[in-house]
Amino acid sequence: MAEKLSVTELKSLDSGRPFETLLLLRKVTTKTASNGNPFLSLEFGDRTGSFNATLFNDHPKFHDLQSTGEGAALKIEGRSDYYQGRFSPKMTEITFLDEAELEASGNLSALVEVAPEDPQAMWTEFEEFIDGIGHEALRQTVRGVFDEIADAFRTAPAATSMHHAYRHGLLEHTLHMARAAKALLPLYAEVDADLAIAGVLVHDTGKVTEYEGTLGARRSRKGILQGHVVLGYAIVRKAGIRAHLDADRLERLEHIVLSHQGEPAWGAAAWAATPEAVFVSMVDNLDARMGMVQRALRTTPDTEPFSERLMGLQTTLLTAPVSPPSG
Repeated sequence: MAEKLSVTELKSLDSGRPFETLLLLRKVTTKTASNGNPFLSLEFGDRTGSFNATLFNDHPKFHDLQSTGEGAALKIEGRSDYYQGRFSPKMTEITFLDEAELEASGNLSALVEVAPEDPQAMWTEFEEFIDGIGHEALRQTVRGVFDEIADAFRTAPAATSMHHAYRHGLLEHTLHMARAAKALLPLYAEVDADLAIAGVLVHDTGKVTEYEGTLGARRSRKGILQGHVVLGYAIVRKAGIRAHLDADRLERLEHIVLSHQGEPAWGAAAWAATPEAVFVSMVDNLDARMGMVQRALRTTPDTEPFSERLMGLQTTLLTAPVSPPSG
């Protein structure tokens, strides 16, 4: 009898064990093998984690998965297997599930990965950061941004796969950045604290438009054609004009949004060229990477000393805890 397991439990199975599970299809990429045949690189997940698998073109559900795209709920039966040390199961049966039926059965909540912190508590703390901005017009600009997008921002992921790629992930990532910025700002008197905190809070706001989908996040038409940097710039500019923010501060705030990705090759529209923009870009990079670390620590089975390879870190992560002091 096959077991119905979570992703974390699946990764602990011995090779060859049968299983049955409910998963979300998070990402689908069509690739070509060395023999010229197409295959699918798939990312599956639930609220406990995710894994990647390969499906070749001789599988009966190959074309269905290729055309469905991200966000489909699936029941999968198969046998556990490993490739180069990574969980990569053999999938024998794949059944598409109706979202409404899943919700009625109570299984939908088990599929959607969420941030580990309470979202209401995070939002309360987030609003305290807004209220703490001393410059009135700057504070009103940030408040105006979130008066417009708060509902979407509170639930959106921060990415589709790299970091904080789960429900409430955008709020979690931004709040963690604000906490880090508050701790670091006393070390850098050259950085305007109000402008830096405002920049942290609004830097990724374009992601509420870049991503869409109720179960699995995927890039929207605007997300593909414009990207979250440009989309966020537009949101911030409109709010700044409405709040009568002075031209110098508005330009500097816009520049933080446009440059926070760090380099044009990573999606930045400009190189960071003000103290505040450099500061926010570095804090963003720090929390993105540590977000990958935190998720790997949460989702790697206790039986495994190392995580799977993390694309954003270009390595596996040692997840075994530091040995306690002797004696």
